[in-house]
Amino acid sequence: MLCLTCILPFNFSQAPKKAKRRQQQGEGGSSNVFSMFEQSQIQEYKEAFTIIDQNRDGIISKDDLRDVLATMGQLNVKNEELEAMVKEASGPINFTVFLTMFGEKLKGADPEDVIVSAFKVLDPEGTGSIKKEFLEELLTTQCDRFTAEEMTNLWAAFPPDVAGNVDYKNICYVITHGEDKEE
Repeated sequence: MLCLTCILPFNFSQAPKKAKRRQQQGEGGSSNVFSMFEQSQIQEYKEAFTIIDQNRDGIISKDDLRDVLATMGQLNVKNEELEAMVKEASGPINFTVFLTMFGEKLKGADPEDVIVSAFKVLDPEGTGSIKKEFLEELLTTQCDRFTAEEMTNLWAAFPPDVAGNVDYKNICYVITHGEDKEE
């Protein structure tokens, strides 16, 4: 099933600000969704919103979704699927609602140390990396299976070294911080 926040390919730079910021706001979070993101991230979301809002009326509708999905090659989307996507929001999907939907989806990411610990299970020697082939097999055959396109995007964002090793600590950092570590 499609969801509105799944239309766009996930871009690691779209992850929310550091978890520390959210903790300072308390469990309920800030009432201002714009405080969850850096200005550059808000601009990226605004560009995405503009792409989806095909008729440029400031509201994402079923027709907008149908049109943008068609441009992505998904021509036979059922009306029920479009209805479900629009109903993910509590009302009309303007930019603030759109940003809030992404913020809610992304703020549930686990802390960096939890994600690193999960990868460490796959790295018994503690090298900080795992073989590309092994990770690809896991991601394409287990649980929420990655598609070939998602794997291509992953390797473009996190290319393995010449020996075929993937630096999972960098992946974890980008997932939780939204940017590459300064080397």
